[in-house]
Amino acid sequence: MPSPKPPSKPAPKPSAKSSSSGSSAPSAARSRKGVVIGALVAVAALLAGWLSQYVTGDGPAGSGGGGSEKSSAAVDKGRTDNTAAGDPALMKLARRDADDPFARGDADAPVVMIEYADFGCSFCGKFARDTEPKLVDRYVEKGLLRIEWRNFPVFGKGSERAALASYAAGEQGRFWQFYDAVYADKGNEKNDFTDAHLHEIAEQAGVEDLDRFDRDRAGEAAEKLLDKDRTEAYSLGASATPAFLVNGQPIAGAQPDEVFTDAIERAAAAAKKDGAGKEAERD
Repeated sequence: MPSPKPPSKPAPKPSAKSSSSGSSAPSAARSRKGVVIGALVAVAALLAGWLSQYVTGDGPAGSGGGGSEKSSAAVDKGRTDNTAAGDPALMKLARRDADDPFARGDADAPVVMIEYADFGCSFCGKFARDTEPKLVDRYVEKGLLRIEWRNFPVFGKGSERAALASYAAGEQGRFWQFYDAVYADKGNEKNDFTDAHLHEIAEQAGVEDLDRFDRDRAGEAAEKLLDKDRTEAYSLGASATPAFLVNGQPIAGAQPDEVFTDAIERAAAAAKKDGAGKEAERD
């Protein structure tokens, strides 16, 4: 296909007279410079954080946001090129709140894995059933790893209802039981999650007060946290589930177990080295 012809005349340069004169010009220039720098930082974080979705498979390695579930299943065992320490800006996303009902593991664990997932996602379920229990036994129980959940519903209203219900379960200290109950049943994949079904799951999870459960999932606090989690995921460039950050190192999709264990152990080693370096500086 031939290239389009260039314009016959060059576009006129903007006149200096069109800019504001006087002291406002330097101020405007500084403002524009700040916007450009902010944009560059955002793009750098996006590329560093989520490029692995495209280098480990034939497209986004998750199951939502336009990515094919088949492509997620076909993701190979390749590692990303990110450093073990991860991106410092992404590491700051760990909330490390000791009272967070949507996290498990010590708040001061050397490694934090943030999980962005959808309760209607089949590959999120695969991770929850096949990989996460091993990570809990091997790392969380030993104080090495903390797992923080972020609701990232990408399959529509049913997934959003499940996300809000998970918040309500968490308010009664039963989030992880709700999590297990949802993912244990493969029939919940891309489910509508009706009120009756959510009540059934809540009962399986041991949620005692269903009236409070209904109030909490319909409340403003649930919506606010869901919006916060989802905005965080989108701001990173994530478009598919599941997606993870291990001390700022991105992992896209339900990867083989060794991808997670390798990332966790390298992050733990980097954290130990960093801690030793800081201790030496104090001495």
